[in-house]
Amino acid sequence: MSDEAVPALAPVRAELLRTARAEARETRDRADREAAALIGEARARARAIVEEAHRQGEREGSAAARGIKAGARRDARMRELAAREAAYEELSRRALAHVCQKWGRAGLDRLRERARALLGPDAEITEIPGAGVVARAPGRRVDCTADSLTARALDRLGAEVETLWSP
Repeated sequence: MSDEAVPALAPVRAELLRTARAEARETRDRADREAAALIGEARARARAIVEEAHRQGEREGSAAARGIKAGARRDARMRELAAREAAYEELSRRALAHVCQKWGRAGLDRLRERARALLGPDAEITEIPGAGVVARAPGRRVDCTADSLTARALDRLGAEVETLWSP
């Protein structure tokens, strides 16, 4: 790419970044809403289970009630974790779908360039149809597929990703 082309592409890059950030916010907001709904359902169910456990415990005695409450808390925790996992999986699925939708020949070309930059000009690059590229050089491998890139982007969020579904 010539030195004159780089400044000319700056508005395009800026618009792509703005759009990507807006879409990421929208995806995150949607995931927040969905996660909140799932967690709300899990908590409501947990409250119902705990209330039933309390009534049963009163009938059967305090020892039985403690066991049932512990089970209800475990069930509620399992449901909350399942809701969080579902929210994370939905976020991953949507992010991957978005990446694949926005991907075109230019995106694949950029991935090839990135792989060569990481592994050198002699890297063997294999295009994975609809997924990206995988590059190999002696003793090294670079996975630039949509799955891999999306997973790494979400991994970089670290614990921050949990704020998507935290109350």
